[in-house]
Amino acid sequence: MRRSFLAVALSAALVTTPSARAASDTTPAAPQDTAAKDPATKGTAPDASDLLFEQPQMKNTAPGSTLTYDYARRSGIERGPYGPPLSDTIKLTVDPGKSAESRDIRVQMFSGGNRLPAGPFTDMPGNPVLSLFLENHLKGLASLLEANPRYIKNAIRKGLRDKATVTPAPVSYKGRTVEGWRVEMKPFAGDPQSERMRGFETITYTFVVAPDVPGEIVSIQARALKPDGGELLEERLDYDQKDS
Repeated sequence: MRRSFLAVALSAALVTTPSARAASDTTPAAPQDTAAKDPATKGTAPDASDLLFEQPQMKNTAPGSTLTYDYARRSGIERGPYGPPLSDTIKLTVDPGKSAESRDIRVQMFSGGNRLPAGPFTDMPGNPVLSLFLENHLKGLASLLEANPRYIKNAIRKGLRDKATVTPAPVSYKGRTVEGWRVEMKPFAGDPQSERMRGFETITYTFVVAPDVPGEIVSIQARALKPDGGELLEERLDYDQKDS
Protein backbone atom coordinates (compact mmCIF):
# COMPACT_ATOMS: atom_id res chain seq x y z
CA MET A 1 0.00 0.00 0.00
CA ARG A 2 1.30 3.41 -0.88
CA ARG A 3 0.76 5.93 1.92
CA SER A 4 2.15 9.42 2.36
CA PHE A 5 5.14 9.97 4.68
CA LEU A 6 3.13 12.10 7.09
CA ALA A 7 0.29 9.60 7.36
CA VAL A 8 2.73 6.78 8.11
CA ALA A 9 4.61 8.88 10.67
CA LEU A 10 1.49 10.07 12.45
CA SER A 11 -0.45 6.82 12.45
CA ALA A 12 2.52 4.61 13.34
CA ALA A 13 3.32 6.74 16.37
CA LEU A 14 -0.25 7.22 17.51
CA VAL A 15 -1.99 3.89 17.18
CA THR A 16 -1.31 0.35 18.28
CA THR A 17 -3.57 -1.69 16.01
CA PRO A 18 -2.13 -4.77 14.27
CA SER A 19 -2.07 -3.01 10.88
CA ALA A 20 -0.10 -0.11 12.30
CA ARG A 21 2.37 -2.44 14.01
CA ALA A 22 2.96 -4.29 10.77
CA ALA A 23 4.00 -1.04 9.14
CA SER A 24 6.19 0.19 12.00
CA ASP A 25 7.36 -2.36 14.59
CA THR A 26 6.53 -5.64 16.28
CA THR A 27 5.75 -4.36 19.77
CA PRO A 28 2.54 -5.98 21.07
CA ALA A 29 -0.41 -3.64 21.41
CA ALA A 30 -1.94 -2.90 24.77
CA PRO A 31 -5.55 -4.04 25.19
CA GLN A 32 -7.99 -1.39 24.01
CA ASP A 33 -11.54 -0.55 24.99
CA THR A 34 -13.59 -1.79 22.05
CA ALA A 35 -16.37 0.65 22.88
CA ALA A 36 -13.95 3.55 22.52
CA LYS A 37 -12.92 2.27 19.07
CA ASP A 38 -16.47 2.32 17.74
CA PRO A 39 -17.49 5.88 16.80
CA ALA A 40 -21.13 4.86 16.86
CA THR A 41 -21.06 3.85 20.52
CA LYS A 42 -23.40 6.11 22.43
CA GLY A 43 -21.88 8.22 25.18
CA THR A 44 -18.30 7.09 24.55
CA ALA A 45 -15.85 9.46 22.89
CA PRO A 46 -13.37 7.57 20.69
CA ASP A 47 -9.63 8.12 20.74
CA ALA A 48 -8.69 11.00 18.43
CA SER A 49 -5.90 9.23 16.57
CA ASP A 50 -7.94 6.06 16.12
CA LEU A 51 -10.88 8.04 14.82
CA LEU A 52 -8.79 9.90 12.26
CA PHE A 53 -6.21 7.34 11.19
CA GLU A 54 -7.42 3.82 11.90
CA GLN A 55 -11.07 3.64 10.88
CA PRO A 56 -11.90 2.07 7.47
CA GLN A 57 -13.22 5.41 6.25
CA MET A 58 -13.60 4.35 2.61
CA LYS A 59 -15.81 1.33 3.24
CA ASN A 60 -19.02 3.26 2.53
CA THR A 61 -17.69 4.88 -0.66
CA ALA A 62 -18.92 3.11 -3.78
CA PRO A 63 -16.32 2.11 -6.39
CA GLY A 64 -16.73 4.29 -9.45
CA SER A 65 -17.63 7.36 -7.41
CA THR A 66 -15.72 10.61 -6.95
CA LEU A 67 -15.25 12.46 -3.68
CA THR A 68 -14.77 16.21 -4.02
CA TYR A 69 -13.35 18.45 -1.30
CA ASP A 70 -13.36 22.24 -1.43
CA TYR A 71 -10.05 23.68 -0.28
CA ALA A 72 -9.47 27.28 0.83
CA ARG A 73 -6.50 29.10 2.31
CA ARG A 74 -6.07 32.72 3.27
CA SER A 75 -3.55 34.55 5.41
CA GLY A 76 -3.57 37.95 7.05
CA ILE A 77 0.22 38.19 7.05
CA GLU A 78 1.11 41.21 4.94
CA ARG A 79 3.47 40.24 2.13
CA GLY A 80 3.55 36.79 3.67
CA PRO A 81 4.71 33.61 1.96
CA TYR A 82 1.20 32.26 1.42
CA GLY A 83 0.40 34.87 -1.20
CA PRO A 84 -3.17 35.70 -2.25
CA PRO A 85 -6.13 33.61 -1.09
CA LEU A 86 -6.40 30.22 -2.73
CA SER A 87 -9.61 28.33 -3.51
CA ASP A 88 -9.46 24.99 -5.30
CA THR A 89 -10.58 21.37 -5.03
CA ILE A 90 -9.15 17.97 -4.25
CA LYS A 91 -10.84 15.09 -6.08
CA LEU A 92 -10.55 11.41 -5.21
CA THR A 93 -11.61 8.91 -7.87
CA VAL A 94 -12.50 5.65 -6.17
CA ASP A 95 -11.98 2.15 -7.61
CA PRO A 96 -12.34 -1.27 -5.95
CA GLY A 97 -9.54 -2.43 -3.64
CA LYS A 98 -8.57 -5.95 -2.71
CA SER A 99 -10.98 -6.15 0.20
CA ALA A 100 -14.55 -5.01 0.82
CA GLU A 101 -13.32 -2.14 3.01
CA SER A 102 -10.40 -0.91 0.88
CA ARG A 103 -10.26 1.16 -2.30
CA ASP A 104 -7.78 2.12 -4.99
CA ILE A 105 -7.77 5.91 -5.19
CA ARG A 106 -6.59 8.33 -7.85
CA VAL A 107 -6.02 11.92 -6.77
CA GLN A 108 -6.38 15.29 -8.46
CA MET A 109 -4.89 17.67 -5.93
CA PHE A 110 -5.87 21.15 -7.08
CA SER A 111 -6.14 22.27 -10.69
CA GLY A 112 -4.28 24.21 -13.37
CA GLY A 113 -1.14 25.94 -12.14
CA ASN A 114 -1.96 25.01 -8.54
CA ARG A 115 -1.91 21.28 -9.21
CA LEU A 116 0.36 19.16 -7.02
CA PRO A 117 1.47 15.55 -7.54
CA ALA A 118 -0.34 13.14 -5.23
CA GLY A 119 -1.14 9.45 -5.16
CA PRO A 120 -2.27 7.10 -6.44
CA PHE A 121 -3.12 5.06 -3.34
CA THR A 122 -3.58 1.31 -3.60
CA ASP A 123 -5.81 -0.81 -1.38
CA MET A 124 -6.51 2.04 1.07
CA PRO A 125 -9.02 1.50 3.89
CA GLY A 126 -8.53 5.06 5.19
CA ASN A 127 -9.25 8.36 3.48
CA PRO A 128 -6.00 9.82 2.09
CA VAL A 129 -7.40 13.35 1.94
CA LEU A 130 -6.50 13.70 5.63
CA SER A 131 -2.80 13.03 5.07
CA LEU A 132 -2.79 15.08 1.84
CA PHE A 133 -4.16 18.11 3.70
CA LEU A 134 -1.76 17.73 6.64
CA GLU A 135 1.25 17.11 4.45
CA ASN A 136 0.56 20.23 2.38
CA HIS A 137 -0.18 22.28 5.51
CA LEU A 138 2.98 21.08 7.24
CA LYS A 139 5.13 22.03 4.27
CA GLY A 140 3.71 25.56 4.18
CA LEU A 141 3.93 26.12 7.93
CA ALA A 142 7.50 24.84 8.17
CA SER A 143 8.52 27.18 5.34
CA LEU A 144 6.79 30.15 6.97
CA LEU A 145 8.39 29.57 10.36
CA GLU A 146 11.74 28.45 8.93
CA ALA A 147 11.32 25.47 11.23
CA ASN A 148 12.26 21.82 11.07
CA PRO A 149 9.21 20.02 9.61
CA ARG A 150 9.88 17.10 11.95
CA TYR A 151 9.46 19.35 15.01
CA ILE A 152 6.07 20.55 13.76
CA LYS A 153 5.00 17.05 12.75
CA ASN A 154 5.93 15.69 16.19
CA ALA A 155 4.01 18.49 17.90
CA ILE A 156 0.88 17.67 15.87
CA ARG A 157 1.32 13.97 16.60
CA LYS A 158 1.73 14.62 20.34
CA GLY A 159 -1.18 17.05 20.27
CA LEU A 160 -3.49 14.36 18.88
CA ARG A 161 -2.31 11.97 21.56
CA ASP A 162 -2.28 14.28 24.60
CA LYS A 163 -4.20 17.48 23.90
CA ALA A 164 -7.11 16.59 21.64
CA THR A 165 -10.73 16.82 22.73
CA VAL A 166 -13.37 14.67 21.02
CA THR A 167 -17.00 15.72 21.23
CA PRO A 168 -20.21 14.71 19.41
CA ALA A 169 -20.93 16.88 16.36
CA PRO A 170 -24.19 16.48 14.40
CA VAL A 171 -23.57 16.76 10.64
CA SER A 172 -26.05 17.76 7.94
CA TYR A 173 -25.92 15.26 5.08
CA LYS A 174 -28.38 15.05 2.19
CA GLY A 175 -31.15 16.80 4.06
CA ARG A 176 -30.83 14.82 7.27
CA THR A 177 -28.75 15.01 10.40
CA VAL A 178 -26.23 12.23 11.03
CA GLU A 179 -23.99 11.56 14.00
CA GLY A 180 -20.42 12.77 13.85
CA TRP A 181 -17.41 13.69 15.96
CA ARG A 182 -15.36 16.85 16.32
CA VAL A 183 -11.66 16.57 17.17
CA GLU A 184 -10.00 19.80 18.31
CA MET A 185 -6.49 20.51 19.53
CA LYS A 186 -3.92 23.26 20.03
CA PRO A 187 -0.64 21.37 19.71
CA PHE A 188 1.65 24.34 20.36
CA ALA A 189 -0.05 25.66 23.48
CA GLY A 190 2.66 25.77 26.13
CA ASP A 191 5.34 24.79 23.63
CA PRO A 192 8.86 25.70 24.84
CA GLN A 193 9.62 27.18 21.41
CA SER A 194 6.46 29.31 21.29
CA GLU A 195 8.41 32.59 21.27
CA ARG A 196 9.82 31.59 17.87
CA MET A 197 6.46 30.78 16.33
CA ARG A 198 5.44 34.31 15.31
CA GLY A 199 1.97 33.93 16.78
CA PHE A 200 1.34 30.46 15.35
CA GLU A 201 1.47 28.93 18.82
CA THR A 202 -2.25 29.79 18.82
CA ILE A 203 -3.05 27.55 15.87
CA THR A 204 -6.09 25.33 16.38
CA TYR A 205 -6.79 22.19 14.38
CA THR A 206 -10.38 21.02 14.02
CA PHE A 207 -11.48 17.79 12.32
CA VAL A 208 -15.11 16.74 11.81
CA VAL A 209 -15.91 13.16 10.81
CA ALA A 210 -19.16 11.26 10.31
CA PRO A 211 -19.38 7.50 9.59
CA ASP A 212 -22.49 7.96 7.39
CA VAL A 213 -20.73 10.39 5.02
CA PRO A 214 -18.74 8.82 2.15
CA GLY A 215 -15.07 8.89 3.10
CA GLU A 216 -16.12 10.00 6.65
CA ILE A 217 -13.99 13.19 6.53
CA VAL A 218 -16.44 16.11 6.66
CA SER A 219 -14.05 19.02 7.28
CA ILE A 220 -10.55 19.93 8.38
CA GLN A 221 -9.48 23.37 9.58
CA ALA A 222 -6.20 24.90 10.72
CA ARG A 223 -6.63 28.44 12.07
CA ALA A 224 -4.33 30.87 13.85
CA LEU A 225 -5.31 34.33 15.12
CA LYS A 226 -3.32 37.42 16.03
CA PRO A 227 -3.59 38.80 19.60
CA ASP A 228 -5.99 41.48 18.33
CA GLY A 229 -8.23 38.84 16.77
CA GLY A 230 -6.95 39.31 13.23
CA GLU A 231 -6.27 36.26 11.14
CA LEU A 232 -2.78 34.85 10.64
CA LEU A 233 -3.98 31.81 8.71
CA GLU A 234 -7.13 29.90 7.90
CA GLU A 235 -6.70 26.73 5.88
CA ARG A 236 -9.64 24.38 5.51
CA LEU A 237 -11.09 21.49 3.59
CA ASP A 238 -14.82 20.74 3.26
CA TYR A 239 -16.52 17.71 1.79
CA ASP A 240 -18.71 18.69 -1.17
CA GLN A 241 -21.90 16.63 -1.24
CA LYS A 242 -22.77 17.31 -4.86
CA ASP A 243 -20.83 14.32 -6.22
CA SER A 244 -22.15 11.73 -3.80
